[in-house]
Amino acid sequence: MRRLPDMDAAQFQQWQKLLEHRTGITLSEERRSFLETNLSIRMREIGFSSYQDYYEHIVSGPEAIREWSVLVDRLTVQETRFFRDPDAFRLVADYVLTRPRERFRKGPLEAWSVGCSTGEEPYTLAITLNECMSQLGLQPLFGVTGSDISQPALIKAQKGRFSARSLQGMDEDLRARYFRPAERNTVDIVDSLRERVCFARLNVLNLDRVPMQGVNIIFCQNLLIYFRRWRRREIVRKLAGYLAPGGLLVLGQGELTDWQHPSLQRVPSEHVLAWTKRQSNDE
Repeated sequence: MRRLPDMDAAQFQQWQKLLEHRTGITLSEERRSFLETNLSIRMREIGFSSYQDYYEHIVSGPEAIREWSVLVDRLTVQETRFFRDPDAFRLVADYVLTRPRERFRKGPLEAWSVGCSTGEEPYTLAITLNECMSQLGLQPLFGVTGSDISQPALIKAQKGRFSARSLQGMDEDLRARYFRPAERNTVDIVDSLRERVCFARLNVLNLDRVPMQGVNIIFCQNLLIYFRRWRRREIVRKLAGYLAPGGLLVLGQGELTDWQHPSLQRVPSEHVLAWTKRQSNDE
């Protein structure tokens, strides 16, 4: 198939507006080649040779909904790995290990990974929580929810099968406890851990529709960088509303600056951007 013509400025702006309108994600001029490459690959796969024709197919074609789901997956899912930010997970562990003992008599801990991609982050949260419960001599009473806009990514996450490469740098004892060898240089999460993690499709523009409350840990890293500053603040403000009193909110370093919330208190840390929700009495 012959090479597609370069995307002109008007076409790029058209796709920029569509992506931001539907997902909130903004693409700068520097990411134009990223958009063009991913669009052209998909267009070749299904037989389109014009950016405009493909745009109209996405917006109003008979397979528009299904095709949009495929394209969003191509544009948003990034390669990740377990314990991608070790400092952040150490902070989560310290948070859990220093909770008053009576907190664990109130019910299971609930954690939420926002923008979970293919599942490495929520499963890392589950490993961290399980290790903490074991260290405290408690039953593993916790649940983790992973949410993402990409349905294909969520399907992969639910299966709990990962490339061995995604475990790079992980402690060998943790590998042995939580993973089993599978086919073709892949590994499976052990069932006892996989059963504690559930997944749901969510566009963060629709946070008002989330049927959750009283979440103890909200983990949202490497997502906000794709949004405008005002929208980042709006997203985090809404996430704060889902935290339980005393709950922990963890973001990516540099994703939000000069921001305050009357209900949140900044966690003193040089390497992790995090807050806890204020409470009148200790949990």
